[in-house]
Amino acid sequence: MTKPMQKTITLEQTASAIGRPGPQRETLKGLGLNRIGRRSNVVDTPANRGMIAKVAHLVRVVDGQ
Repeated sequence: MTKPMQKTITLEQTASAIGRPGPQRETLKGLGLNRIGRRSNVVDTPANRGMIAKVAHLVRVVDGQ
């Protein structure tokens, strides 16, 4: 039996983490982002949604499938 496909969200970092508080820098790393323009695919879970909300001013959602 196959697993159902998990929904993913594609994020792009739009602002630098320089000068931001440590927890925001760590959140970006947790989302797989570390420089402006970098894109990352993350699974659409409540935990990841919370992380995105925490750094919403630094990232943008490119695609939510």
